[in-house]
Amino acid sequence: MTSDDDFMRRAIELAEKHRGRTSPNPIVGCVIVDAKGNVIAEGAHKGPGQPHAEIVALQRLGGRAPGATMYTTLEPCMHHGRTPPCAPAVIAAGIKRCVVGSEDPIPGHGGGMKALRRAKVKVTRALVEECDASNRSWLIWARHRRPAFTLKAAITLDGKIATIKGQSKWITGPHARADVHHLRDTHDAVLVGAGTVLADDPWLTARLPKARDPIRIVLDSQLRTPTAAHLLPKKRGPRTIIATTTAASQTKQKALEKQGAEVWRFKARRNGTVPLDQLVYQLGDQNITSVLVEGGGEVHASFLQSGYADELVIYVAPRIVGGPAPSWVGGKGIATLQAAHQYDFDTEPEYLGDDLKLHAVRRPVEAPSVPDDDPP
Repeated sequence: MTSDDDFMRRAIELAEKHRGRTSPNPIVGCVIVDAKGNVIAEGAHKGPGQPHAEIVALQRLGGRAPGATMYTTLEPCMHHGRTPPCAPAVIAAGIKRCVVGSEDPIPGHGGGMKALRRAKVKVTRALVEECDASNRSWLIWARHRRPAFTLKAAITLDGKIATIKGQSKWITGPHARADVHHLRDTHDAVLVGAGTVLADDPWLTARLPKARDPIRIVLDSQLRTPTAAHLLPKKRGPRTIIATTTAASQTKQKALEKQGAEVWRFKARRNGTVPLDQLVYQLGDQNITSVLVEGGGEVHASFLQSGYADELVIYVAPRIVGGPAPSWVGGKGIATLQAAHQYDFDTEPEYLGDDLKLHAVRRPVEAPSVPDDDPP
């Protein structure tokens, strides 16, 4: 007999088909099952302004599903936006039981489960952690109004991203590089430092069939980005945002803007760099929910130190470089293991050709325990 978990896994599968296409909305899947346990309708949210997953599934049944059970990866909404709220439609359809994955954390959007219970619809939960993981980026944006950041690096076995003479193409093989293009396709934006632009002159596009190119972001406190850089739109292609400081050249800014770039100025930190705290929330205000950070090492160190490195995707090639070659994380380093940045592997390692792909998420910081009684 098929269980709640099985139906919810199918709903997650439906949602995943539209990853990277729904921002700033979440990915959501829905499955409707009749009283005999047969799937009678499925749906998924495809993008902003389009019907939500629950509505897509109900429309396939003419808006009626009396006595049925609905499985949805996110709580049915109560929000009147570009589309009507979902919870009233679920109630009107005659759904008897609704199985929910994630809870909607946005004020004014949630409350769907309460509304369903008030209407005598039985509400239960299933695969909450899995549903939360599928929408991790959106949940971070919804709760904290900033994008979720994934640090990506292609490294040797000894953690190097280039040789001692700066050669970095290619550390990993074609299978790993193709997977990076998939990551770009499914993130709203990709971010690098000016050093990476100068060293590699990357396009930062997603070169796969039917792929969507992400917004390009460059951390460039001195506006060193060349006006001929590949990642500049030049009146075509995706947006390019260059984050700089008020000390940078106005003349260079005008030259970059002439090539299609957006230049965002911030008051520099004491060390002359762009303040990440201000940048990340300005990106959130632009409805950018997920950013792939492709380095270099100093950029990665800044995100780790600032606490914004939510996930890691590391491609490890079976090579060793040694010596003072650059590592994927720079910065000053950490003195003790207790103070090290802590992550948990949340998926099995994956072989991509000769290379190994590792995925980890930041470990939640545990609050200090409080003693029951004051010490004597």
